[in-house]
Amino acid sequence: MATFADIPIRIEQPDAEPQQFGHAVPILNEIRHALARLAEQGETTRIDLGAMPFGPGDEARLMALLGQGEVAAQVDALGPTRIWETRFAGVWVLDYANVDGERIALQIEVDEVPQMLRAPRADMTDSLAALDAALVSAAADPAADPAAKSRH
Repeated sequence: MATFADIPIRIEQPDAEPQQFGHAVPILNEIRHALARLAEQGETTRIDLGAMPFGPGDEARLMALLGQGEVAAQVDALGPTRIWETRFAGVWVLDYANVDGERIALQIEVDEVPQMLRAPRADMTDSLAALDAALVSAAADPAADPAAKSRH
């Protein structure tokens, strides 16, 4: 009678290159249609890559296909968020992390400028009030003006 010890065991090592599962190209096609909607109708799109059925290697392939453009930014709010435009104008990657630097979300945003980089109207209203106060203060005491001090 055969036992478990009689069963041959073969250990396989993973390939050096990650296996491609083929999900990068369909997502790139979705991005293409989103970019067409933005160009033709002004419609913005956000794609949550965390909800995509990525297999090993798919994310790396998608990022390679998208490439890196000329614009990049980092926002530090509840953890660092890296934002960069791909080689395709209007197609942005947003890589959100928590305070420990662990990724919490990865998104593609198809827009002229990512929403995260736009100042909220309420913040602009607050800034307008602060700027008015700075103008009043600078007019009342020209010696307190930091620009005047730097010229001397």
